[in-house]
Amino acid sequence: MAENKTQTSKPASTQEFDLQQSVDRAQDFYSKNKNFILVALVAVVVVIGGFIGYNRFFKEPNEKKAQEAIFAAQNYLAVDSFRLALSGDGNTYGFLQVIDKYGSTKAGNLARYSAGVCYVKLGDYQKGIEQLKAFSSDDLVLQPLANGLIGDAYMELNKADDAVSYYKKAGAADNELISPIYLLRAGLALEKANKPQDAIAVYQEIRQKYPQTNEGREMDKYLARLGVVK
Repeated sequence: MAENKTQTSKPASTQEFDLQQSVDRAQDFYSKNKNFILVALVAVVVVIGGFIGYNRFFKEPNEKKAQEAIFAAQNYLAVDSFRLALSGDGNTYGFLQVIDKYGSTKAGNLARYSAGVCYVKLGDYQKGIEQLKAFSSDDLVLQPLANGLIGDAYMELNKADDAVSYYKKAGAADNELISPIYLLRAGLALEKANKPQDAIAVYQEIRQKYPQTNEGREMDKYLARLGVVK
C-alpha cells in the first residue's frame, strides 16, 4: 500500500489568513508611523523638485548671465589690458566682479584663472597665486597651465621649493606641448635651489619621455653642464 506524501503546501484558507495578517500588520505599521512616512515622502519630493528647479530656474540662467558678464573682461585680457580685465571699465564687469557675483558657475571658475593671470602679469604674485589655486578644472591643458603659472609666481617670490612643486604638477599632465616646458622650469628651479642631483633626475625624465620635443633635444646640454655626459 502506497504511503501518503507529506503535504508541503498550506491549505488555501491558511494562505488567505497569512495574507490577511500581513495586510493587517502593514496597515498597523502605516497607522503608527504615517506622519513619519508622509514627511519622508514629502522630503524626497522636495529634494528632487528642488534639484530640478535649481538647475532649470537658477543654475542655467545664472550660467548664461555669467558667460555674458565675462565677455568684456576676456576681450581686455586678450589685448593685455590687465587692470581693466580685472576690475572692469565702469560699464562692464571685470573678472573680480564675475567671481563675486557668479563664482559658483563655470564662467566664474574660469574668471579665477583669468584673474590669476592678470595679477601675475601685474606683478601681484601672491594674489595671483590665490586666484589660481582657487581655480579647478579637469581640462588637460588649462589646469596644467594654472599650475605652471603658480610655479612662475613662486619663483618671482624667491620660493624655489614651492615653484618646483607646482612645476612638477604641471609637468605631470603628460602633455607633449606643456609637460617638457614645465619640467625644464622645475629643473632650472632645482639648480637655483642648489639641488643638482634632483635637477639631473628631472632632465633625464625629459630626455626619456619627450625626446622629440625642443626641450628633449636640449637635455644633453643641460645634463653635461651638471657633469652628466651621455
